[in-house]
Amino acid sequence: MIARCKLRVALGALLLAGAPWPGAAQDYPSRPLRLIVAFPPGGSTDVLARIIGAKLTQSWGQQVVVDNRPGAGTNIGTELAAKSPPDGYTLFMCTFTCAINPNLYSRLNYDLLRDFAPVSLVASVPLIVLVHPSVPVHSIRELIAAAKAKPGGLTYASFGNGTAAHLATELFKSMAGVDMLHVPYKGAAPAMIDLLGGQVNLLFESILTGMPHVRAGKLRALAVTSAKRLPRVPEFPTVAEAGVPGYEVDPWFGLVAPTGTPRPVIDKLNREVVRILRIPDIEERVASTGAFVVGSSAAQLGAHMQTEVAKWGKVIKSIGLRVD
Repeated sequence: MIARCKLRVALGALLLAGAPWPGAAQDYPSRPLRLIVAFPPGGSTDVLARIIGAKLTQSWGQQVVVDNRPGAGTNIGTELAAKSPPDGYTLFMCTFTCAINPNLYSRLNYDLLRDFAPVSLVASVPLIVLVHPSVPVHSIRELIAAAKAKPGGLTYASFGNGTAAHLATELFKSMAGVDMLHVPYKGAAPAMIDLLGGQVNLLFESILTGMPHVRAGKLRALAVTSAKRLPRVPEFPTVAEAGVPGYEVDPWFGLVAPTGTPRPVIDKLNREVVRILRIPDIEERVASTGAFVVGSSAAQLGAHMQTEVAKWGKVIKSIGLRVD
């Protein structure tokens, strides 16, 4: 009898050790949280992190401190987040760059898919295809025809090697079967200045930055890179419907935590972040950064991260791009 009781106690202990503790998220958070951003203050990633952080602080009564750790192509902040304790008190604002870097760098001290637990997609930033008015094209099909008529004759700007503008255009070139000359710049501002001046022909740019110049007649917009037309600019078709079926580029932001963070904590974070993103005022504030609110399950973000790493790996390999 005593032996049977001991066996039951032992089995019960094993079951409890292997099962998620039902109260793991009950008292969470009980102290301040750190939200790491791998970019300097003031950029879109930082702004989004502060919007989310302020609302979480308000909801839970615990301060969410945004910790800016820029440098090394975002790898400093990403590595710091990956190696932080998996207790739910360190979060990381992952971006499109997170899916690019594993393919750009041969030696990273973290593994995106292994070292991070997804929480939720936060927002996406579709691009718009812009040309200078001197370029005699008014649609994606006309752009493709012009590029095929004179391979390498059209020039496209980017914010630097490996940036969204660069890779989005390289994917377009590959899927459309065209050749255009890449002109990399050190940042978005000089690229836009030269596009406005007609020094380059084409740029894949954020809607927030590009549309004022389109409205002013200084640039011509051909299409958006999202999977569906955008409510903010419904007059412009997607690149896919305008001539390149299957094309989609939607730079994104997602909230993640170090792998090993308790499942109940991840679930609690997900519920609250998604709730926050559905608040109309928050949607408007996110839109002011040029982004669109998403909100998703943790599993959806995890699947998206895997897809993005594989997708951009193919593009980067095809153009032979490496940083180290």
